[in-house]
Amino acid sequence: MTQLTLIRHGSTDWNKEKRSQGQTDNPLDQEGREQALLLAARLSSDSWDAIYASDLERASETARIIGDRLGIKEIHLDPRLREMGGGQVEGTTEEERLSRWGEDWSSIELGRETADAGTSRGMEVIEEICRKHPHDRVLVVSHGAILRNTLRGLLPELDVSVKLSNTSVTRIEKKAEAWGCELYNCSVHLNTTEGTR
Repeated sequence: MTQLTLIRHGSTDWNKEKRSQGQTDNPLDQEGREQALLLAARLSSDSWDAIYASDLERASETARIIGDRLGIKEIHLDPRLREMGGGQVEGTTEEERLSRWGEDWSSIELGRETADAGTSRGMEVIEEICRKHPHDRVLVVSHGAILRNTLRGLLPELDVSVKLSNTSVTRIEKKAEAWGCELYNCSVHLNTTEGTR
């Protein structure tokens, strides 16, 4: 059985500005680094065998912060874990998209990667990680849209309508040929005062 913990990267300036990031290579902001440290502390109570991450800076930096706390030096960077490509939409806010392309902007192609392409790409890399780590516990640091599309393919019955929060944890495992999800979009580590979120 392979256990995978899927993690969305920490926050960036563009997250706060509600700009579509896609594959634009933005760094974490200070809050994003603090979120990653809180997540690393949460994860340090368990043992982990490997960390994989998107090669985009906001994900790879999140992974390095976690790896430093866990004592895992090698981060396996894989471009297949990058966010969905946003084409002409990257760098724009909703207001800017409405201004440029009108109310129906989301139905226009604009060079964006399709959901099916993201699902196929994400499933390919997750299945490959499972083959390489058949009995391990692995962390995968990636991005919101690609992770949700990947989960849609692996677990069609799972409700992924809620967008993943920055540094949220989603736990999946593969037993034989069947995938299961025991935790979706959990960011309890960010709520240090009340203990739940």
